[in-house]
Amino acid sequence: MASQEWGYTIENGPATWVEKFPEARGARQSPVDIDTSRASSSGSAPPLVWRYSVNHPRSVVNPGYCWRVDENGYDSELRGGPLGSDVYKLQQWHCHWGAVNGEGSEHTVDGRAFSGELHLVHWNTSKYNSFAEAAGQTDGLAVLGVLLMVGSKHHELDKVVKLLPYIQHKGDKVTFSEPLNPANLLPPRVAYWTYPGSLTTPPCTESVTWILFKEPIQVSAEQLALMRKLRCGEASCGVEAMELLHNYRPTLPLGNRELRDYGGN
Repeated sequence: MASQEWGYTIENGPATWVEKFPEARGARQSPVDIDTSRASSSGSAPPLVWRYSVNHPRSVVNPGYCWRVDENGYDSELRGGPLGSDVYKLQQWHCHWGAVNGEGSEHTVDGRAFSGELHLVHWNTSKYNSFAEAAGQTDGLAVLGVLLMVGSKHHELDKVVKLLPYIQHKGDKVTFSEPLNPANLLPPRVAYWTYPGSLTTPPCTESVTWILFKEPIQVSAEQLALMRKLRCGEASCGVEAMELLHNYRPTLPLGNRELRDYGGN
C-alpha cells in the first residue's frame, strides 16, 4: 500500500513537505520558537472574546495524523485582540503530541518544548463565506494554541480522550453528544503571544493569525499515553498502521515577522 502523502515519518515527514506543498517553504511558516525577548508589548488592545456552543453533537475523527473534533457548523464566536472587529467561528480543534513527555508541542517558548499543543481553528466569517475560502486568505484563519504539560487529568479534554479507543485507525469517526465547552480547554489567564503564521500541516497555507496562550493547561500522563496509541493507517494495512507516537512540526524561523505580547508576562 502506498504511504500517506504526508505524515511524520522519515519518508513523509516535515522535511519532505516542501516537495509536494510549495507553500511550506514560505517566509510566514509555523510553528516558531517564541523568543520572549523579541516580543513587543502591544499596550492596550480590545479584549479577546469567545463564545462557544456547548450542547450539540460533535464528531471525533482520526484523519491519520492526529485526533480532531469537528464542530459540525454550530454557532460560535471569537473576536477582539489582534483580530479587530472581524468575527471568527470555530471549525475544529485537534492536538499535537510527542513520543515522550516534555516534547510534542509545536511552538516552543525560549527553546522549551511542552508535552503537547491543542489548536482551536477558527475562520473569518466577516469576510468569507466558508472555511475553505477563508483558509486561502492571509486573514482567513485564527488559531488559539494551548500548551499542554503533564500534571492532573483534564476533565473537559477527557470527554474526547475516552473516545480515542474507538477511532484507532485512519478514517474512523465517532459522534458524541455529551455537553462539552471548548472554553474549558483554555487557560484561566488570558495572556498570549500573537504573530502572523501558517497552518502547521500541509498545505501549510499562510493564512493564520496565531494566538498562543502563555499559560499551559495540565493533562495527565495517562491521557497523553492514549493519544499515542492512535494509529496513522487504515485497519486494512496491518502492521503498516503504525502508532502515532509524535505528530509535531519542528519550529521555523520567525524572520522579520512581528511577535506581539498581550497581557503580562
